[in-house]
Amino acid sequence: MGEVNTADRAARVPKQDRSRATRQRLLEAAVACLAEHGWAGSTVSVVAERAGVSRGAAQHHFPTREDLFTAAVEYVAEERSTALRALFPEGAAAADRRAVVAALVDLYTGPLFRAALHLWVAASNEEQLRPRVTELELRVGRDSHRIAVELLGADESRPGVRETVQGFLDMARGLGLANLLSDDTARRERVVAQWADLLDEALR
Repeated sequence: MGEVNTADRAARVPKQDRSRATRQRLLEAAVACLAEHGWAGSTVSVVAERAGVSRGAAQHHFPTREDLFTAAVEYVAEERSTALRALFPEGAAAADRRAVVAALVDLYTGPLFRAALHLWVAASNEEQLRPRVTELELRVGRDSHRIAVELLGADESRPGVRETVQGFLDMARGLGLANLLSDDTARRERVVAQWADLLDEALR
């Protein structure tokens, strides 16, 4: 009996690993599709094909289109947050604050931001999607603020510091929007340098 149970467990583990791998491929494919094709062009079938799985397998993991895309944006946001923390394990205290500022701004200039923007626009027009995206944006926004505070070494008990950090994140989002239609790298680098100096002064 013990041998059978062991064999059963051995058979189940690879299946669970395959299921996790399939889910991850779907999430990554969903963000890529949303960034490239927008909400209208990103159906479950398109995402499933890109991920190399059947539509049925996609719907097994994510019963609705809203489930898939909100989970995808949240998943990739969490992955980016983890990678960002790993870049600066000791925060700005051990790194050039300009590098931290540039890395935080980069959160708003890649495929994830473009995908999230398409999701926000769709949510503004679709009642079914709106509450889920609003809740997601609140969670992602809180996490982004928390990461910025950690990496910048900001003391939010001091008057004005919280607003300064939030203002910086709002500016970063604006730079992300400016970069959507054309390469804004040169201007962005100058703005990042200026904001790094301002944050140095404000957070000192």
